[in-house]
Amino acid sequence: LSFLLFLIRYPLISFFKRKFFKQQSLEDVRKKYSHKLIPIQKILSDKGISFPISKLYLLAFKKERILEVHTEKNGKKLFLFSYRFTTFSGKLGPKLVEGDRQIPEGKYKIDYLNPNSSYHLSMKVSYPNAFDAEKAKLDGRENPGSDIFIHGKDVSIGCIAIGDDKIEELFLIVDASLQAFGKDSVEILIFPGKLEEGKFPDCEICPSWHKELYDVLRKDLLPFL
Repeated sequence: LSFLLFLIRYPLISFFKRKFFKQQSLEDVRKKYSHKLIPIQKILSDKGISFPISKLYLLAFKKERILEVHTEKNGKKLFLFSYRFTTFSGKLGPKLVEGDRQIPEGKYKIDYLNPNSSYHLSMKVSYPNAFDAEKAKLDGRENPGSDIFIHGKDVSIGCIAIGDDKIEELFLIVDASLQAFGKDSVEILIFPGKLEEGKFPDCEICPSWHKELYDVLRKDLLPFL
């Protein structure tokens, strides 16, 4: 019942916001939450990193329910700070079909920023990527799903929710990098969990090709360790 209420409630909120409230632009969001960047710029300055950040990595770990923010310095990856998921949906393992409530696993970009999200603010994840689409075709899955976001609030049906306060901060950090350095300046890497003795935690939804995916993700994660 609660899930059905969720499905009804947020589209209705979105409808009434569009119908009766002035839509805000990205510039509106920048002005409204600019104060959020003051402590962030201090953290970056202390680490010798300029703002906007020229290379930004968002690492999501599903088992730990944490989103880490990294950058590069002197050719090496550098951890900056992290955000806790406010909620979680699905299980460990990749997203396979529309409506399965799974958070994807893989490497992605930001497609666009949404300043008028039903979930306060949101950033569109470029799921499905080429690997996802290839495996969906091989499996005969016609609809691997879509509309995956990093957003605010404390609800999720396959997205990464970090709450309103934290999305205001991260939204502006990502926006600044995209403005200054373009789409390739921000990468999203979503893992089933952190490596334990060189291995990811066991998947709960395990397609035949999951080992191939996890081998790739392991190589992607190693430079950050």
